[in-house]
Amino acid sequence: RSPHSPPCPPPHTHLQPPFNARAHTRIHTPAPRKVHPMFRLFSKKVEILPDEKCLPGRNTPIKDAPGKEEKHYVLKGPLQPPFPEGTEMISLGMGCFWCSESLFWKTDGIISTHVGYQQGTTKNPTYREVCSGQTNHNEVTRIVYDPKKCPLSKILAIFFESHNPTQEMGQGNDSGTQYRSAIYFYKKEQKAVIDAHVKAYQSALDSKGKGKIKTEVQAAQEFYYAELYHQQYDAKPGTRQYCGLRPLGIAMPEVSSNL
Repeated sequence: RSPHSPPCPPPHTHLQPPFNARAHTRIHTPAPRKVHPMFRLFSKKVEILPDEKCLPGRNTPIKDAPGKEEKHYVLKGPLQPPFPEGTEMISLGMGCFWCSESLFWKTDGIISTHVGYQQGTTKNPTYREVCSGQTNHNEVTRIVYDPKKCPLSKILAIFFESHNPTQEMGQGNDSGTQYRSAIYFYKKEQKAVIDAHVKAYQSALDSKGKGKIKTEVQAAQEFYYAELYHQQYDAKPGTRQYCGLRPLGIAMPEVSSNL
């Protein structure tokens, strides 16, 4: 899926390819697309825009966003607050959110997942606007979890092991600011855990001669729900088989739990 993809793809027969048992992700590793060096000279650099160059958006939620009454298609719980007492949230950007949301449904302690747009400038953006590259928003999966059953470390291990965090402003053949690798935290205590996992995974990558982690780590800004048809997209009948994730095949090392 690229920034030029239509806002709502035509339905296709949904096929289930193999899963990686640990990360619960579909395995999809097509050959990389070869680009002639000459074309790279003329390609426009993908980067965050100055706020004044972003679309203004709107002051009210987009009309196709899920309503308060909507339930999670798979987990059957709420899509919107209030969430159960004692739960926490984390937002993850790892490329196309169609590919990332389903990674977490089989993990005990996950209360809800929902996809949306975050860490941008445009108010209440639409999918088409985000794909234009003129909002600065990232496509993210926000996860609501019970830390007593599912520690943040487990979520971060799935995150790092299931995509390529060394790719800048994209994932696989999906290129754009909306596909950047990112972790957006809601509590300052989460930051220390995140930093420890970034350091540990970078050490693992270094030992294998891989690149530097480009994952953006920031305090979470306002989350805007994506259109209802994007929510739990991978589980709905008639949706097309797609996985743009490009995991590096390197496991997360053990990280101290005393954080």
